[in-house]
Amino acid sequence: MPRLPLEDNYTDVIGKSQRGLKVDDARLCELAEVTPADLAAVKAGRPIDAVIRRIARHLRLSPDALEAMAHQAWYPEQPEFKHGFAIFNTPYEDMTVNSYLVWDSSTRAAAAFDTGGNCDGMLDVIKAEKLRVAAIYLTHTHVDHIADLAKLHAATGASVWASEREPVDFPGAKTFKENEHFHHGSLAIKTLSTWGHSPGQTTYYITGLSWPLAIVGDSLFASSMGGSATNFEDQFNNTSRKILTLPRDTVIASGHGPLTSVDQEKRHNPFFAR
Repeated sequence: MPRLPLEDNYTDVIGKSQRGLKVDDARLCELAEVTPADLAAVKAGRPIDAVIRRIARHLRLSPDALEAMAHQAWYPEQPEFKHGFAIFNTPYEDMTVNSYLVWDSSTRAAAAFDTGGNCDGMLDVIKAEKLRVAAIYLTHTHVDHIADLAKLHAATGASVWASEREPVDFPGAKTFKENEHFHHGSLAIKTLSTWGHSPGQTTYYITGLSWPLAIVGDSLFASSMGGSATNFEDQFNNTSRKILTLPRDTVIASGHGPLTSVDQEKRHNPFFAR
């Protein structure tokens, strides 16, 4: 797997916070006591550290983490899974999107999470590892995450699951409530409702692999989080309370961008570092 770029840059983070908090440029200049020209320069991609730090404080962002992000000074350390885990990064229109496969190496029982733009790579691993995929779990139903659902379902015969808050329009699909538990061989999966980016955005907390694993969809990205112009506070609070309270060594597997961890995000994510 090549090194995946961060989903957002520092200007994306500023924009998400402004939209979520409903702070326009004029008000931000007033609060942070910066000139419109300097703010425009920063948002155009020219990092002026003093301006970045001043606006961060009024957008509930960590000045240190935002400044480091502006200078591309941090990238998450990538965990090593000895077995039972695969990430697939596939193109969809003008973006790339992640999907995941986990399995019990003893029983070959497996589960898929989202499909990305194309599930061919996932099907190759399923065949090579002789896996039995019993379920396809959806983090949410935005089209980039479920674009190849029909093909993956047809190839595996797996049941399709989504949150009751955001059921998927797919024949025979099932829904679950928060704190539902599933088991695939030695792997245990718990559903956490981390909605905000979408009504039923779900995090799947998985134990039984080399590391505890949280497949979070678009709830959280390395150095950023899922945007929402209408439910920003809900997304922030659900991520804070349900993802970042997991064990610090929990690997975060996001819908876009590289793997990260609870510990790294608590130290380096501008939204959550303190």
